[in-house]
Parts: sequence; C-alpha cells; structure tokens
Amino acid sequence: MTKNWLVILTFLFLVSCQSRNEFRQVTIVSYNVENLFDTEDDPHVNDNEFLPTSEKKWTGDRYEKKLNDIARVLTDISPDDLPGIIGLAEIENRRVLEDLVRIKRMSPGNYQIVHHDSPDHRGIDVALLYRPDKFEFITSEAIAVNPGFSTRDILYVYGKIKNEDFHFFVNHWPSRIGGLAKTAPHRMFVAGVLKQRVDRILTKNPEANVVIMGDMNDEPHNESMSKVLGAGMPDSNSKLVNLMAPFEGQKKGTYCYRGNWNVLDNLVVSSSLMDEKGFRVVAPVGSIFREAWMEYTDKQGKVTPNRTYGGPNYYGGVSDHFPVYFEIEK
Repeated sequence: MTKNWLVILTFLFLVSCQSRNEFRQVTIVSYNVENLFDTEDDPHVNDNEFLPTSEKKWTGDRYEKKLNDIARVLTDISPDDLPGIIGLAEIENRRVLEDLVRIKRMSPGNYQIVHHDSPDHRGIDVALLYRPDKFEFITSEAIAVNPGFSTRDILYVYGKIKNEDFHFFVNHWPSRIGGLAKTAPHRMFVAGVLKQRVDRILTKNPEANVVIMGDMNDEPHNESMSKVLGAGMPDSNSKLVNLMAPFEGQKKGTYCYRGNWNVLDNLVVSSSLMDEKGFRVVAPVGSIFREAWMEYTDKQGKVTPNRTYGGPNYYGGVSDHFPVYFEIEK
C-alpha cells in the first residue's frame, strides 16, 4: 500500500469516527430571555413598552446588545458542540428569533426555528431552536391553554434524534403576580393540560422520549409540578422526572426574588431517558449555567441574575433568569 493511500484511508477513518460520534451527545437548553422584543411597533400586540419612544427607550443599540448577550450565553453553555435543542421563553415574535440565529456566534449551528404566535396579552411567546444536523423536525403544534385568561400556548415539537422519536414541550406558565396562592390554580390548570397530552403519548408508547422544559413559575415541589404533572425526583420511580428538583433547598436557583432563590425553570424527562436503553441523560440532574458577567452583585455582596430592566430603568443585563440545561447521549 502506498503512503498516499495510507493517508487517505486514515483520513476516511477519522471522518467515519467523527460521523459516528456526531450524535453521541446532544445538549438541550431552556432559557427565559426576559422580554426579547424588537424595536418596531406591532399594532397587533402590546409592545408599546419596548419601543425607542417608550419610557424604557428600547433602542436598536440596546436590542443588538441583548441579542449578542443571549447568543454568548447559549454558545458558552456548550462551546465545543453548540446546543442541539434550545427552548426559549419571553420572545416577541419570529423576527427576533431570526435576528438571534443570525448572530455570528450562533450561525455555525444553522439553527432552524419553531414558533407559533400565542394569545398572551403581553405579546410574548415561547419558541424552539434546533440544529438540523442533530434533530430531524417532523411537526409542531401550539397547544391552546384557556383557563379564562390570555396566556402562552404550550409549544409541542415532534421529531427524531438519530432515528429515535422525541417529543418536546416548551412552556411559560402564568406568573405569580398577584400572589403565589391566588395564582397557583392558573398554573395547575396549565399543568393539567400538559399532563393530558403527555399521558396520551406515554399510553401509546410507555418508552417514548419526552422532554418538558420552560419557565413554569413554579418550583419542583409545588403542586402543579409534583402532583398535577407528577414529576418526581431523579431517584424516584416516577414516569416523569424533574432534573431540577435536587436544586431545591440548596440556596441555588434560576431566579432570585427579594433575596430568595427559586427554581422556576424546570427540565422534566420521561423515565425512558433515565435508563440504559437508547438515548439517556448523561447526568441524573440538570445544570444551571451562570458566569460572572451574567450576574449583578449588590452592596451587601448578594448575587442575582443581571436583568435587562428594572421597571423603566435600563441595567443592561442579559436576563433576570439563568438558563438550565442537560445532555443526552447514546
């Protein structure tokens, strides 16, 4: 065998190995990006708060900074192999998603967009971004939630990862504004709608791969998550497992309210992703991504996510939430 043929065969072997390992791991991210609005007035949604002429003075420069900051967060989570699936909350429309995926840091992922306009009274939606080399998109649906007030739809996305079926649900449940006890029934209602759809999938195929993500505005122990949805601890025998549950009681979280950390951003998977067959989660617990530049430290030394706005005041941070993520492998 000549030297040139040896070089060619070695190259082909390395390419083959790289191809086989391409889908070995996939990073899945969920992130509430805190009011990602464009700067144009849309008469069909209530976006007056985020215009250059508004009290917030939401200018093109501020918009571009936020896009670049979000892109930095998402790509820093998994710099060696960009996330394959990204669920987003608090985005205004498809345009802001198109602007985001065009950011230089994001462009290597060739991200495709799944988005449906929702009836939310503030004009904010949820969305899913995916890398087509990691995820084969098949279909999507906006699951209507109508508990007597306008809120975000649940985004359902179905597709395949390395020929295995995956069902993704992206959520942003009703807020706690008005009090935790008073608003809890709203979130339990949405949890019930989601539970019905998940049960339908798992009844048909108990081994189905289901991933539920988003800002639920409730923590893993709250009734909406633990009882209505039925998401248990990673070491439980639950059909649904909340990878963020172990963070409760550790003074860690994804959102900080009046000095108290909350785990409002949840990652729930079906039990099939916890076993050794097919795809499985790499670690039995999710991760919270935070770096110093994403944080704000007050005069007492307390650290919180550095938000973009506090009322009308521009702080220049990326978001009032930290993103959460986990990895699956096969």
